[in-house]
Amino acid sequence: MQTTRRLVFLKLGGSLITDKATAHTARREVLTRLAREISAALQKDPDLSLVLGHGSGSFGHFAAQKYGTYTGVHTSLEWRGFAEVWKEARALNEIVMDALVQAGLPVMAFPASAIAITSKRAVLRCETETLQKALQHDLIPVIQGDVVFDTILGGTILSTEDQFFHLAPRLEPQRILLAGVEPGVWSDYPACKQLFDRIHLNDYTKIAPALGASAGVDVTGGMTQKVSRMLDVIRANPRLEIRIFSGVESNSIERALLGAESGTLLSA
Repeated sequence: MQTTRRLVFLKLGGSLITDKATAHTARREVLTRLAREISAALQKDPDLSLVLGHGSGSFGHFAAQKYGTYTGVHTSLEWRGFAEVWKEARALNEIVMDALVQAGLPVMAFPASAIAITSKRAVLRCETETLQKALQHDLIPVIQGDVVFDTILGGTILSTEDQFFHLAPRLEPQRILLAGVEPGVWSDYPACKQLFDRIHLNDYTKIAPALGASAGVDVTGGMTQKVSRMLDVIRANPRLEIRIFSGVESNSIERALLGAESGTLLSA
């Protein structure tokens, strides 16, 4: 899908918008600030178009860990857990959407549980036409880490990064921005004193042991999986650049959307 506007995918990480160490804890003041910064960037750059995503943080990940949802859903108890994870993910999504609406953003939610079917977490079918229509009319689609029905695993979780992987070749964004609490990708985790300035496709095998996991509950793999999945996106879309950066400081999201070179750059 080609558009005349510059399309960017932006993920607000679960570590940024929730307290990942405490269940059901949204950082509402942070969300209010992030929404205002997104609005400010769009006002300053009218040619900017967005697909927003967010993680599940201390909502979906706690429930998913309890029931083992990511690895598969088969028993009656696991299916009840599947529904519980959906409920938690939806609860956070409503908080996020409220903050975005309050900032005057024309957002619409596109939960994966309603539009996608996977096979061992690889997307088999996903209804993207409505999402494309939203972009064509200057609306902002919002996706999230969510449960999905899976032809092999029964049910599982599809991360925001997995959805970006599916959407990138169809929507052709110029950039993907992943905002969390870390200032980038640490090269010496857990000492966390030195960042990678840039990671290329061929670097992953040798740097993977240094990446580390999530500081909180994260059933989808933390930083190691995030970097791996984003390099998959670049492998399929070689012209794409991806940044992993911190959204903690004021105006960091606005600056990133307007082109600031912060954090760690992933590229071909």
